[in-house]
Amino acid sequence: MTLALLIGVLVGGGVYLMMQRGMVRVVFGLTLVSHAVNLILLVAGVSAWRTEPLTDVNDPAVAADPLPQAFVLTAIVIMLAVTVFMLSLAVVGRDDDTHHTPETGEEHDR
Repeated sequence: MTLALLIGVLVGGGVYLMMQRGMVRVVFGLTLVSHAVNLILLVAGVSAWRTEPLTDVNDPAVAADPLPQAFVLTAIVIMLAVTVFMLSLAVVGRDDDTHHTPETGEEHDR
């Protein structure tokens, strides 16, 4: 139950941050959502506490499934690269939102 609440809070905070105007907030929101997805993968792969997935030490019937752990590790590495790339784009294009379009005298329906 605690992990489900934590996943919900991470998704809610991530969606809230992604709806903001600043690029850095969008990047942080995407990072929070990716952490929530990683937790979902771990929770889905391990229904109860199991032993380490080492066949010479433990019985394979009670060992944890190593595949979700490998997925999460891969997702962490990929998300780190995407976060660094998006933050560098946020630094390069930091003045994109501050420019105002000149008045043309045209009327717009709102």
